[in-house]
Amino acid sequence: MRFGSIKTGEANGAILAHAVKMDETRLPKGHRLSPADIAALIACGTLEVVVARLDPGDLMEDEAARLIAAAIAPDHLRFSGAATGRVNVYSRVAGLFVATRETVDRLNRIDPAITLACLADHVPVQPGDMVATIKIIPLAVAGHFVEEAQTLLQSHAAFEVKPFAARRAALIATQLPTLKPQVMDKTKTILAARLRQSGSELLTERRVAHTESAVAAAIDDLLPDHDLLVVFGASAVADPDDVIPAAIRRAGGAVDHVGMPVDPGNLLVLGRVGETPVVGAPGCARSPRENGFDWILDRILAGEWPSFDDITGLGVGGLLSEIPTRPQPREPATQLQSEAVAVVVLAAGQASRMGADGGHKLLATFDGVPLVRRSVEAALAAAPGKVSVVTGHREVDIRGALEGLPVTFVSNPDYISGMASSLTAGLSAISGRAAGMLVMLADMPGISGDDLRRLIECFVGEGGRSIVRATAGGQRGNPVVLPRQTFSAIRQLVGDVGARHIIEKSGLPVIDVELGAQARLDLDTPEQIIAAGGILEK
Repeated sequence: MRFGSIKTGEANGAILAHAVKMDETRLPKGHRLSPADIAALIACGTLEVVVARLDPGDLMEDEAARLIAAAIAPDHLRFSGAATGRVNVYSRVAGLFVATRETVDRLNRIDPAITLACLADHVPVQPGDMVATIKIIPLAVAGHFVEEAQTLLQSHAAFEVKPFAARRAALIATQLPTLKPQVMDKTKTILAARLRQSGSELLTERRVAHTESAVAAAIDDLLPDHDLLVVFGASAVADPDDVIPAAIRRAGGAVDHVGMPVDPGNLLVLGRVGETPVVGAPGCARSPRENGFDWILDRILAGEWPSFDDITGLGVGGLLSEIPTRPQPREPATQLQSEAVAVVVLAAGQASRMGADGGHKLLATFDGVPLVRRSVEAALAAAPGKVSVVTGHREVDIRGALEGLPVTFVSNPDYISGMASSLTAGLSAISGRAAGMLVMLADMPGISGDDLRRLIECFVGEGGRSIVRATAGGQRGNPVVLPRQTFSAIRQLVGDVGARHIIEKSGLPVIDVELGAQARLDLDTPEQIIAAGGILEK
């Protein structure tokens, strides 16, 4: 293929490299120019065009992408049509996406014009999830490169989706006086939810003493009616001859592996009795957050049996995020103080619901005090010296209303994009040693310093490892205290979204503190401000 700018009059049969707009129409990228097109372009004053001219044997981008995709075994996959040199690949089933790095790398090294990107190896997927995309970079590619790619994919699998097979599962939970029944109840609920992703069902739960004989007896009893047994020990496995692995052997089974290089998830036991998998789950699997148990469970449900090499090869990428139910081995525990919580007051928004002549809601006065100042004074009463205020819209006026208050101002020039930019701006201003960030909206006149102190004290009492949220009559409200574990997720927020989905997806405990109606009273319209006793200012 030859690429470059040529005179329009010489471009008959060439392929447009970029879209060209004419008076009444538009010729898209990839369009093959006809004599009529050339005449129209010249009439519009377009005397040069950037084009691709094919050499013998070249294939256009869409045809090349279609041929390469057709060489992939279609089992459990759906392929899009080819467009702009791209074919997307989707899963038809719930299953485990399995990639062969060597094959994918070989294909991507045939020629830079041909690319294949896919999900990471051994990732669970649901029907409709995109798993791979084939993209031809230039407008055309040499046909012999396409043939080489086809030959590779026909002889070596680059990726596949292994469907999950529904299992009839049983949970064996051992008991000790130190383990609360509520924890065991939650464990059952979370395991059932994990299994539902594959269409499997948790049929039975059996609670037994934390002894080898009791666990072995439960395994013997449950085997006939189940094809997957999961054992949660009340005490963590400390040795290959500890209660759970010893019980598997006592029941006539074999223990293939104890321990794995995935954290959290180190203390997993993988065994079987006959053809039935028996998995000793690590304590971290009591949490819904991703951990090593998920990795092994997904493989079993997809019909794989992890080998010694499979398990010992999980170390790269095996360091997962901390979870609050597990000790923090990387740093010694310290007594958390209330000073470890920083307060961020969000005061950058446009107040768009106030209307063109409604004034700025944060400048409305209550008992002669601007609303924004009232909110910031409450924050200072709860956390002196730890308050940052994010400003944006009408920044000069907002900061003027806060004159003399000992706060750190943070400018958010991107406030138009929405709340996410204010959250990330506020996070950037707090101390790197902060254990938590209390996020407060500046338009909540009923929130007092005492309310904020209650939230902070609850956060401190939980060791800084829980999300603490204000509620009103049991309904979620504001403010909220977010622990350090959520900070990386906050930094990734974009658009007009707050921290709600972080709270819901974090896997961290959420502690609700009832503050009453003020936890849901924020002021967005002139009518609401007047009803709350405020006086509007321009």
